[in-house]
Amino acid sequence: MNQKSYNGTPTLYLVPTPIGNLEDITIRSLNILKETDVIFCEDTRVTLTLLNHFDIKKKLIASHDHNEEQTKQLMVDYLEKGKNIAIVTDRGTPIISDPGYKGVQYVIEKGYNVVGLPGPTALIPALIVSGIEPSPFLFYGFLDNKKTKREKELLELKELKTTIIFYESPHRIKKTMQSLLNIWGNRKISISREISKKFEEIYRGNIEDFIDLEAKGEFVLVIEGNKQNYAENKDVFIDIEDLIEEGYTKNQAIGKVSKKNKIDRNDLYKKYLNRK
Repeated sequence: MNQKSYNGTPTLYLVPTPIGNLEDITIRSLNILKETDVIFCEDTRVTLTLLNHFDIKKKLIASHDHNEEQTKQLMVDYLEKGKNIAIVTDRGTPIISDPGYKGVQYVIEKGYNVVGLPGPTALIPALIVSGIEPSPFLFYGFLDNKKTKREKELLELKELKTTIIFYESPHRIKKTMQSLLNIWGNRKISISREISKKFEEIYRGNIEDFIDLEAKGEFVLVIEGNKQNYAENKDVFIDIEDLIEEGYTKNQAIGKVSKKNKIDRNDLYKKYLNRK
């Protein structure tokens, strides 16, 4: 399937909106919001406030995680009538840890154009001010709310050498920081909060420095990749062997080394058994 984005056919536009500072919205985004026939939005109240600020009057339809299965057909109905439509979320770029994916997927399946506009998103400002190697990077979004699943996710990501970016909420930040320290150890980190707002704040240091962080606002965590890949570092295996020679059992030795290096015990055990 080949899309000619500006061929004059009915189009779904993905329009980024400010994440804090209203001046961040682009002229093009404002023009698209003025020109489209209907706007599908995460919360009509939030979008109405934005539109009122810029004196834009437009039909709004709520489309979010809980009703997107229903609204995706409504999107296609408008396109079939020759209308142009837009998707916005409360803040930032649609689909990036926000609703919109199901609607976009369905519109594409039906053969209509989908055009994404450049604009505000929290992850890029957080990355470029972090002081952490910017490329390559992996954007992960939100970790799972449950500790067991969250730490399983972190184990799966642990050996990646790329910079990794997470979003986190204020009521979960301390639990996430503890999980990061438990699974990844004391890596370099940058934490941005309230990006583009008056009280924007950036914390730079190591994970351990912010283990008890208490602050309001949404957070973006930028964390360096695995620079000490112990799978390739024989020192930890030598430490285990030394402890065994001192009289510790294999399990005891692995336990002591995993605790000292903040390495997951089961993961270290498997790598020790499979070492060359």
